[in-house]
Amino acid sequence: MTKFLHISDIHLGIRRYNCEERTRDFFYAWFDCLQKYAIAEKVDFVLIGGDLFDRRQIDPQAANHAVSGLSLLKNSGIPVFAIEGNHDQRETYSQFSWLRSLSQWGFLKLLEPVHEGSTIKYLPWNEKRCEGGYIDYKDVRIFGSRWYGTTTSEVLPRLCDAIRPQIRENGYNIMLLHTEVEGYCPAERSILSVPQGKLLQLRDCGINYLALGHIHKNFDIAQWAFNPGSLEATTADEYKQTRGAYLVELHNQKIHAKLVSDYKKRSFLFKEFDLSKYPDPESASKTLTEFLTRECQQTISEPIVDVRLYGRVHFRSSLLKLEQIKQQVCSTTPVMNIIFHNEAVPAEYPVATELGPSAARQDRERRVLEDLVAQDSRLRANAEEIAALILEIKRLVLADEPSDKLIKLLEKQLNKLGNRA
Repeated sequence: MTKFLHISDIHLGIRRYNCEERTRDFFYAWFDCLQKYAIAEKVDFVLIGGDLFDRRQIDPQAANHAVSGLSLLKNSGIPVFAIEGNHDQRETYSQFSWLRSLSQWGFLKLLEPVHEGSTIKYLPWNEKRCEGGYIDYKDVRIFGSRWYGTTTSEVLPRLCDAIRPQIRENGYNIMLLHTEVEGYCPAERSILSVPQGKLLQLRDCGINYLALGHIHKNFDIAQWAFNPGSLEATTADEYKQTRGAYLVELHNQKIHAKLVSDYKKRSFLFKEFDLSKYPDPESASKTLTEFLTRECQQTISEPIVDVRLYGRVHFRSSLLKLEQIKQQVCSTTPVMNIIFHNEAVPAEYPVATELGPSAARQDRERRVLEDLVAQDSRLRANAEEIAALILEIKRLVLADEPSDKLIKLLEKQLNKLGNRA
């Protein structure tokens, strides 16, 4: 029997809410998960499906967090096989990345196919050069890949052609892939997703277990493709989703994958506050402070408190002294941080209010954009797709994606829309 741990989207070095403790939360989740489900379970190896780091350029603390966990595994004789995700991939103009360095230093094995023009080749792992596209461990062969982004669907047939001759007979074949998947990503990112049917091409060419990464919630496809989700929630909305790691056993040509999540994670507390009841920012601020103080006094887990402010207001909601309110509540209650989502709208601006106060922020933002685009009669029929494109460009810019990827995405989608006209 072979046992392994499949994790992804660890996002070490992440910065959220201008809070240093939040950066440490991602380290604690990573380290505790490895202790409980790699060391204690005595797994044979660990798979990392991309985004070990939150960005390409990391600070010393993030490097230390990575090395601490990888050293724990190395000292226990547990090898790590990994691929780069979109957050930690190398720059297009460079041959170096942090994962490549960690691979060269012997902390993990970064599995990458060779790309020569339009041709993809899989070469066996070379221990001396610390590089290769696939590696054998006991009766398992593990294949790597790259972050292909918007071109993943187009690249899949070539990956299959490259993998097929290297499939290990009478054993298990695993592949690591960091990608969007149709049906499991937010609507605004659906233009990048890979249809599930296309992923199944990899099963048809001999892959027994597809180890996915990139999407931060848990799912599986036909008990064959497995996505554990992020170890720690990068946003409040993600906290509500099922996430974790897969503890996998391979035995008698069968795969048993169990999602595990009993490791250290930060809790969230969700509150909503209707601003429409108050005639001025002073009375709203006073009541909001009292409300949060009362609601947070009894908590014992030092959560992050996510507060959604909603309603149609007759004053500028920007006049609320939210930072002052946060400092006062945090100093008198056992909470780590407070995040305000100010979704209140002026009384004369009813756009997207029909979604209700509990609607996710991305749904509200998408609806506002759709309404704005639809005001132009020439674009009205495609308002939903154009809004999704705008949000995806915003996400890629915030993720510091190369400009050429943004341009290619724009060209592709604009040509698609143009062909319909």
